[in-house]
Amino acid sequence: MTTTPAPLGLLSRLVLDPTRAERVTHVEHVPARTGRRAPWPDFVPPLLVERLGLLGVPEPWAHQARAAELAHAGQSVVVATGTASGKSLAYLLPVLSALLDDPKATALYLSPTKALATDQLRAVRALNLMAVRAATYDGDTAREERDWVRRHASYVLTNPDMLSRAVLPRHADHASFLRGLTYVVIDECHTYRGVFGSHVAQVLRRLRRVCARYGSSPVFVLASATVSSPEESAGRLTGVPVEAVTEDASPHGRVEFALWEPPLMPDYGGEHGAPVRRSATAESGELLADLVVEGARTIAFVRSRRGAESVALTARRGLADVSPDLPGRVAAYRAGYLPEERRELERRLQSGELLGVAATNALELGVDVSGLDAVVLTGWPGTVASVWQQAGRAGRAGQGALAVFIARDDPLDTYLVHHPSALFGRPVEATVLDPSNPYVLGPHLCCAAAELPLTEADLPLFGDPDDVRLLLNDLVRRGLLRARAHGWFWTSRERPTADLRGGGGPAVRLVEAGTGRLLGTVDASSAHSQAHTGAVYLHQGETFLVEQLDLDDAVALVRPGDPDYSTSARDVTDIRVVEELRGAAHDGVRLSFGTVDVTNQVVSFLRKRLPSGEVLGEQPLDLPARELRTRSVWYTLSPALLASARLRPEDVPGAAHAAEHAAIGLLPLFATCDRWDIGGVSTALHEDTGEATVFVYDGHPGGAGFAERGYARAAAWLRATREAIASCECPTGCPSCVQSPKCGNGNEPLDKAGAVRLLDAVLGSGLESPARG
Repeated sequence: MTTTPAPLGLLSRLVLDPTRAERVTHVEHVPARTGRRAPWPDFVPPLLVERLGLLGVPEPWAHQARAAELAHAGQSVVVATGTASGKSLAYLLPVLSALLDDPKATALYLSPTKALATDQLRAVRALNLMAVRAATYDGDTAREERDWVRRHASYVLTNPDMLSRAVLPRHADHASFLRGLTYVVIDECHTYRGVFGSHVAQVLRRLRRVCARYGSSPVFVLASATVSSPEESAGRLTGVPVEAVTEDASPHGRVEFALWEPPLMPDYGGEHGAPVRRSATAESGELLADLVVEGARTIAFVRSRRGAESVALTARRGLADVSPDLPGRVAAYRAGYLPEERRELERRLQSGELLGVAATNALELGVDVSGLDAVVLTGWPGTVASVWQQAGRAGRAGQGALAVFIARDDPLDTYLVHHPSALFGRPVEATVLDPSNPYVLGPHLCCAAAELPLTEADLPLFGDPDDVRLLLNDLVRRGLLRARAHGWFWTSRERPTADLRGGGGPAVRLVEAGTGRLLGTVDASSAHSQAHTGAVYLHQGETFLVEQLDLDDAVALVRPGDPDYSTSARDVTDIRVVEELRGAAHDGVRLSFGTVDVTNQVVSFLRKRLPSGEVLGEQPLDLPARELRTRSVWYTLSPALLASARLRPEDVPGAAHAAEHAAIGLLPLFATCDRWDIGGVSTALHEDTGEATVFVYDGHPGGAGFAERGYARAAAWLRATREAIASCECPTGCPSCVQSPKCGNGNEPLDKAGAVRLLDAVLGSGLESPARG
């Protein structure tokens, strides 16, 4: 048995050590929270109460009981509470109670990962409820097992892809299950965002329509991390009114949460001689080793498998100098492990055999480890929700713990370590999706028509009836649907499909050159920048080198590799305004949201040494330009306003360019996107606006909702952008503030000081006051 170190001791010895104190920008003291129980709801059968008691659950926490009671009363509900708060019991109480009380009742569980569905199946089977016939139904399920699930299962655990591809098109085969469908559980619903989330939203509308055909109207029970307005996001996802339960009544130990900025490295230079910081993975590896020496059970979360292995290797090397026994107590933990391997590693970490684990971020939803002494976050994991998902692993058993967020060389990471309220204040990010995107909706209307002919009464289910009707008429014109007096019909013998994870053309297949093995796919809109010839491509945490990208056959040939560098594509972009959908005029500034045509061409890629980030060289590429009609947010500045900001005409291109780069980096704080999901253009004089203009657009056909969120939160977003630039200690610009890894103009011109003055002028124009229209 290991002795649990006190978090305050770890904090003072490791984080506030004089040699590291300058790296710590803030320490947040997250107080302990005592749990608040509630009586079992009256509808829960005694058998279920007894079985849960045998597993150590004497009574539910208050938020679990509240959510369960709402669902039992027929109200769709989203539970948006912290990690390890017991969200699963909140939906299992109404679900299992219904299945025990009514032999004809059924329930559907949707998960973003197979690992999570497997864990949930294991939890249900541990209750040993013979009347609950639970089973997974996914791509790995054998044909004979699928037949059994269709005929007998009362609780089916699957994923949105399988629901869209295998269940709804063959709904007659699942008639008895759909007829009795009482509950639909959507776990980790905050992960359904952007284009993928928009597709899932339409799958759920198709499900509701088919259920109505069989006389059922299921209640939706959703589990979410802590986000802004979870009831709105859940309502947009499901298409039904949803009530939120957000007050967390579970206990949690005290957590000391440190924000950590690696130091600048004077002996290394980035592009144009810009300063670079020591890599987050190097810092994380050293800190992991020190925590292991202290006897602290620790997980270090890292974005990639290579990064996780690098952190583990650094830690082992450091530990070898302390004791020959310690390196064996550190492991890398990545995607691809078999379930039994995963369980064994979890057991070793829980027992104390393992003290340190470097894990890829992808496992934050699947790892079953609690009561850790420390968690290290190696860079921004994608959302604030994911930050807390990972940090919540610390102190989960009601004991104190330490969490450390180590910033990467990136504008958003820089902003967070200098503005703690963005992490520790009220949630600002929302789960963004746009189900009305015609590029998303069109394929699902075809799927819906093939499942059951579409009628006028169906149109409000899928969006604004007038917009849906226009899209249906376009599908008829293209010969995909046939219009008749009573509705719209699918015309082909082949079933239509909707690619939930793609967009903008056929997905590019990733094929291992030596074996012909299909590793996966990358959507067409990302292939030019992520799977070009020469790219280092990370797939499920594994590293591959792209030998050739064949756009005609939509294939990228790859081979396993272990290069000492990363790659980032550079592109050039032209943008034209098609239509302003919304606009707001202020003093010298006009803020707009609308439809744009984007012409984008990937022209080269950079190779950057790992872990320093030193630029090794730039390689040209010969790829065709791509055209994209999408949505954008943009703002214009009048010449008078620019002059008042002391920006001469020759200063404007660099100032606008720097502001654009930083704005792209900061939008993910407000809209749940990755900086690679969006793009930008800035110009001192745009031909459609007649003024200096900065655009930030969605990188997906038809838009994904990210730019719209930027328009709605423009003042807060641009203020954060300004603060990120101003708080960076570099003199003229670096990757932590205004340099972009994908800039096709070689990060020229850039004017850091000018960007701050430009954004001050925009924010001082009255952007937060009522607009003049």
